[in-house]
Amino acid sequence: MGSVTVNRVRLVLAVIFLSITHLLLLGRLWPVQAGLDRWFWLGLSGVVGLVLGDAFLFQAFVLIGPRRAMLLMSLVPIISTIIAWAFLGETLSAVEMVAVGLTVGGIAWVVSERGSINGVQADPRQYALGILAGMGGAVGQALGLVLSKKGMAGDLAPLSANLIRMLVAVTVMWSYTLLRGKGGPTLRALADRRASTAILGGAIAGPFIGVWLSLVAVKLARVGIASTLMALPPVFVLLPSIWIFKERISLQTLVGTAIAIGGVTMIFLI
Repeated sequence: MGSVTVNRVRLVLAVIFLSITHLLLLGRLWPVQAGLDRWFWLGLSGVVGLVLGDAFLFQAFVLIGPRRAMLLMSLVPIISTIIAWAFLGETLSAVEMVAVGLTVGGIAWVVSERGSINGVQADPRQYALGILAGMGGAVGQALGLVLSKKGMAGDLAPLSANLIRMLVAVTVMWSYTLLRGKGGPTLRALADRRASTAILGGAIAGPFIGVWLSLVAVKLARVGIASTLMALPPVFVLLPSIWIFKERISLQTLVGTAIAIGGVTMIFLI
């Protein structure tokens, strides 16, 4: 189907699931009671994180494979820390700087190993574009989390915040899609039942349940801690990469992943 089509469809499905859940749990289909300031910050978060960030991430999936793409997402806590230092005046301790170095070093070591992507030798240009796309996804998620934290300030439920993000993201994404005349091709792509089933599962696990829980974490904990825990998918995705995508995991990949996750863990423990 392509990464763009997947992103369009899964967000629509997420809005449907979230709206029904919001009605059942909070008594309203949509959080119309939220103020305009919340809609602005959460909507901006949705555009940055779900439209732009996920578009980059999904393209990285296609170009360099899910394992390497998700490993690049380990940069999110680092980027969050840098944003806090640049815009909030928070400084890094010596231990935090060591943790940053470990994480970035581990990631750099893993992505420096080109190897094969889904059993096919990676093209150097494709690989470089995939790395850049993965980094774009990490930046989008980090900014999206910070903006979500600001939008949820006070007593707004994470479920409502997630629905606002999804509604704005879907509106922006599908407005652009229809203006470009891509609505028809997107719907026709759903004829592929196997891909459509996979998107349905991804929509439930990702923007519906996963992002909802991530906003619960962001609301109840500091963004740095929440984003650090959300940087663990490289560990979880190793075995699926072997079983489903038939990727061969080298010693360099294992060691680099361990170093990167070790750096993330240090940040969490500080």
